[in-house]
This record gives sequence, structure tokens and C-alpha cells, in this order.
Amino acid sequence: MGLARHCGLSCCVALLCAWGPANAGTAPAVPHDPLEPLNRVVFSFNDMLDRAVVKPVALAYTIVAPRWVRKGVSNFFGNLDDVWSFANNAITLRPAATADSLGRVMVNSTVGLLGLVDVATSLDIEKHTTDFGTTLGRWGVAPGPYVVLPFMGPRTLREVVALPLDRQGNLINHLQDVNTRDGLTVLSFIDLRASYLKAGDVIDGASLDPYSFVRDSYLQRQRYRQYDGDVPETTEAEP
Repeated sequence: MGLARHCGLSCCVALLCAWGPANAGTAPAVPHDPLEPLNRVVFSFNDMLDRAVVKPVALAYTIVAPRWVRKGVSNFFGNLDDVWSFANNAITLRPAATADSLGRVMVNSTVGLLGLVDVATSLDIEKHTTDFGTTLGRWGVAPGPYVVLPFMGPRTLREVVALPLDRQGNLINHLQDVNTRDGLTVLSFIDLRASYLKAGDVIDGASLDPYSFVRDSYLQRQRYRQYDGDVPETTEAEP
């Protein structure tokens, strides 16, 4: 994954050189997106890669793997997410969310066969997905400018800073066997992309400018997560 990321950065620099001078002024800058010209180049690169490789693989996955298998895979990775969510809910002193996250991990990791079956949801134990980027926001760290990363997609600068710790919070990255670790990482990525197949069709059909649609939707989602849905009216998405 590290080699692919470096290759992606190189491709984006090349694309920027060819694209930037002629197109940098095509879209007006907005306060929370000062890097918009570069972001649009990376967005286009990611979209091209997605259409050529990632989306076809995700489609093939949905065809080859039965629905119950895909559901088990999603539940497994969701259980791992709950482990990291538990840690972040705990350090932000959110007792109800912490208890729910811990309860989900304990139930799904045992009765749910290592998370393959989402027993916790059937028991009405609420899911509180969070990460260290959200934790920083709850500690008062401003989101900073919006950025689009090669392969990884939309982020805010705050979340980019949090990426190394979020990576350590993913239990898959602590597996010693390289083949198992890489295989699960790829499977997680494919499973995630497969879950957004219909959302991609909505973006293509609903927006004249997919870039702005994704950016605004993403920033709204991040504010919603930071404030648990109770977003103050004065809160803005500006750095």
C-alpha cells in the first residue's frame, strides 16, 4: 500500500503540471477548500482509477460472493472498527457510547463468532463509530482545510494528522503475517467500495459537479459525527 501511495502522488504531480495552468481558475475557491485546484486533480485521478479498476473489482465481488458471505465480511470489519471506536469514545469521556462500543465488541467477538454475526445490533446495542480525527475535533482542534488524498479520498487536515494513530488503531495492522495482513487490508477496501456502489450512482446522477457534491457531503458528515447529530447552528466547515 505504501508503494501504491507514492506512485499515486507522482501521478498526481504529473497531472497537476498538465492540468493546472489551463484549469486552475475554472472553479471559485471556497474558504474551507483553499487547495481546490489540486484537490480536483487528485479527485479526477481517484475517479479514473476507481472506474478503471476498483469499481469493476467491487462489482465482481458482489457477483462472486454470496450475500451472506459479504454480510459476514462487513460485520467482521465493523467489529474491528468498534474496538477503535471504544478507545476513542473512552478518551473523550462519553460513558454511554463507550459502554455501547465495549458491549458490541464483547458480544460480537464471542456469541457473534469473532464479529462475523452482528448479534449486538439485534440486541439494540447502538453503534457509535468514531476515530482519532473525530476525537481531535471533540477536543477543540479545528478541521483545517479540506484535502483529497490519492487512493484514500476526502479528508480534512485534522484527519490527515490523525491517520498514523488511526492506522495503529486498526488491529489488522498488528498482524505479524504479512500475507494475512495485506489480504485482509485489500478485502476490507473491496468490501467498503462494494458498500458504496449505489451511492456512486447517486452522485453521478444527482450532481452537475461531483467534486463539490462529495466535498460538501463529506464535511457535513464529519460535523454530524463530531457533534453526534446535534450540530450547533454557528458551526462552520471552515478551517
